Order: sequence, then structure tokens, then C-alpha cells
Amino acid sequence: MSRVLENLEPKAVFHFFEDLTRIPHGSRNTKAISDYCAAFARARGLWVYQDELNNVIIKKPASAGYETAPAVILQGHLDMVAEKTPESPIDFTKDALELRIEGDYVSANGTTLGGDDGIAVAMALAVLDSDVIAHPALEVVFTVDEEIGMEGAQGLDFTQLSARRMLNVDSEDEGIFTVSCAGGNRTYCRLPIQRETVTGQTVTLRIAELVGGHSGVEIDKGRANADMLLGRLVMAARRDAPCRLISLTGGSKDNAIPNEATAQLLCEDLPALERLAAAWQSQLRHEYAPAEPDLTITVTPNEKTACAVLTEESAERVLCMLLCVPNGIQAMSGSLPGLVQTSLNLGILTTEDDAVELHFGVRSSVASQKEMLTERLTVLTHQLGGTVEVFGDYPAWEYRAESPLRELMCEVYREQYGAEPKIEAIHAGLECGLLCEKLPGLDCVSIGPELLEIHTARERMSVESVGRVWRYVREVLRRSR
Repeated sequence: MSRVLENLEPKAVFHFFEDLTRIPHGSRNTKAISDYCAAFARARGLWVYQDELNNVIIKKPASAGYETAPAVILQGHLDMVAEKTPESPIDFTKDALELRIEGDYVSANGTTLGGDDGIAVAMALAVLDSDVIAHPALEVVFTVDEEIGMEGAQGLDFTQLSARRMLNVDSEDEGIFTVSCAGGNRTYCRLPIQRETVTGQTVTLRIAELVGGHSGVEIDKGRANADMLLGRLVMAARRDAPCRLISLTGGSKDNAIPNEATAQLLCEDLPALERLAAAWQSQLRHEYAPAEPDLTITVTPNEKTACAVLTEESAERVLCMLLCVPNGIQAMSGSLPGLVQTSLNLGILTTEDDAVELHFGVRSSVASQKEMLTERLTVLTHQLGGTVEVFGDYPAWEYRAESPLRELMCEVYREQYGAEPKIEAIHAGLECGLLCEKLPGLDCVSIGPELLEIHTARERMSVESVGRVWRYVREVLRRSR
């Protein structure tokens, strides 16, 4: 098989990256890529640990002259977000990605690229493979299922690690050093419902063409949440254009702001519902200007039939939940201007025969506020007769006032780039927080090359940025004495 990236520099990094793109490795499908990394280590006589979750740790002794230097962890995750366009024939369980080069960017045809976080794995493998890169003792940590709640890192045996300096390569903006992030969890609320059979005209009420985006990084952009708007809209429709509720659906990931949502209704007055939709479209575009100029609300008649609608009592409880539940930014940081401190996002709304489910992504850099939000969701859901489950809880990564690693990295950055790096905290989750909790005293920084539109089929990675970051990582390791 010909190699698409064979002429790109740095050759070693892009060689291993292309190998990774040929191995299916969406979240919860990481056995093959884990085996690849373990076989890589064994072939080179390196110490390797592979657990039942598919996490991999590889250790390499220090270069000559670095025997007394503090060991360094290089860390990234093996899984990728597997998203594609409707037209893409790719089967993420068995097919290689179709790579392409356009100018300075590498992307995949109709799918995510997996630069998040395949580039970290590729760089680490290139370091491990080299006989000329100077470095202290290395502990390379590849975790799995980061994209669905850091499940690999949650189950990692941390007694296998001794280093207390860590370079995480899971950021997407070159020149930005991430030194703190929010903790979070996934809170799933389930409201039981009852139904009754009614005959009438069914319609689809749809909110669409919203911008959406990452529920951590872009929660402060003023964008609308389609699931939340749907609750308001259906409540108004039940009041002003008599109808019965059949189902509510919106969003596909709890860490993404939903950009469309749909209600199936049984409608008694179609013209009234159409007038209401037009009025609400104008109203909501005004409310969310300028973030949502293309927001649309449509009404599509279906057929007249007998269907199982929610009882009035069930519909009122579900809509009460949607109108009263918190969503979006809840607190801003008092110490870091402009940083969102606490938020939550209703990312998935689904309706089953006997229940409506609401899936929230909760984030905060303050543990007590994360717990408070989870408790608010729990109390409200219980009051409405529902149940709550919490998954994948992970801690915040707190800023270290003193960080020898950060000081070294800033020094190298100034020399190589002729500028100051940006030191930032982010309102999103990184494995650094969990590793800091498990490895007391861990000094870590997260960096990465330029990656655009990650988690979408438009994901692309800058070739030149990869080269610069690769040279930078090598120099940081060389200076880590």
C-alpha cells in the first residue's frame, strides 16, 4: 500500500501517524492500536505494560549523561472521535482512513483525522524509535477512551509510574501552554412517562441550523442549545396551538452543544402551529443575535393516525424539567479573568416508549461547584419522579504557582520562537487533572500543534506546525537534566 504522507517532514512522526490512521481506533475500539504500540515496544526491546483496558506504558532508559535527570512522562490517548459525513463509506470498525494533503494541511476524506490525539502517539513513538534524540528516562503513557470520559486513565495502574514531570500532547493551539483545566462528569437524568392512544394529525417541529460546538471551549460564545430551546417552543405550542407531545429528540454527544432538535407532536390546529413557529424563529434570532443568524424553525405535516402520546401529566413533568433545569455558564472565575469556572450542557435528549432521558456534561474548575450542579440536577429529577446516574467523574487540574517544567518550556519557547508562549487555563477536560490526582506532586504542561475543527469531518492538522512542535519537544527533552 502506497503511503500518502511519506514525503512530509518530520518523516518519523508522519510515518507513525500514517500507521495509526490505518488502524481503526474509535473510542471503545482500541485493542488493535494498543497491540500495535505494545508490539512496537517489544520489537525494540523496551519495557512495556499493557492492561485489560488497552492502556499502554512504555519505558526507555535515559540517554548517556542523563542518568541522574528527573524522568519525564510523555502522554497522549489512543482513541479518536469517529465522525464522518453522511456520504462517507468508511466503516470505522475495519477501514483505514483516506488521507489527503491540501497545502499545509493533512486531513481525511469525509471523516475525522484522529490528530486528536494520534499526533501525540506518533511523536512519542518517534522519540522511542530514535537513537539520536537525547532525553532523560522516559515513561510513555498511552491511555484509551479519553473521548468518552477518560475511562482508560480512570483504570490505569499508576504504581507502574515513578516520574513526576509530564508533557501532555493533547492541545490544539501551537504556542499555548495549558496549565489548568476543569473537572467534570456526565450526569444522565431519566424521567418515566406514561402514554395514551389518540388519533389526529402528526407533525414534526424542528429547530435547526444552529452553530453548536464544543461544550467546554465554546460554552461562552453565546450559542443557543437546541434541546433547551425545544422545551420552550413545545411549551408555547401546547399553550397557543393545541397539541399533544409524542417525542423529543436532540443532540448526539453530551460534550457538544446541540445544533438541532425535533419534537413529534399531534396537532389540532396546523395553521396556528405554523404561525407560532414563524414568530418564534424571529424571536429567537433576536435573542441570540449575532451568534445564531441562521436559526430556523420548521413545521412538517406527517399523516393522520392513531399514536401513543404522552399523558398530560407526563408531558408537564418533562417540559417542567426542560424549562427549569440549569444550562450553560453558571459561574466565571474570580481569579482568572475571562475563564468560565462552572457550566453544564444538555447534550443529548431522547425519548423512549417509557421514559425521556437528558444527558448533561457538567464542568467546573472548583470541585464543590461541580458537586453542587450534579446535586441540583439530582434533586430536580427526583422531585419530578425520575432517576439519575453519574458517569466518568474526573477532577480538575489546578494551576501550580511553581513549575520547573513550565519554566524550562517557556525558556526553550522563547529561544525557538522569539516570543512568549501563552499560559492558559481551559474550561474543558484533560487527563492531566486525573493524573495529577493519582501522582501527587506531578508537574505537567499540555501542548500540541495546530489542529482545526477537531471532532468533525472537517478536522485538519498543520504540517509545518507539527514540524515546529516536534523540534520543540526534542529540545525540551534535551534540556531536561
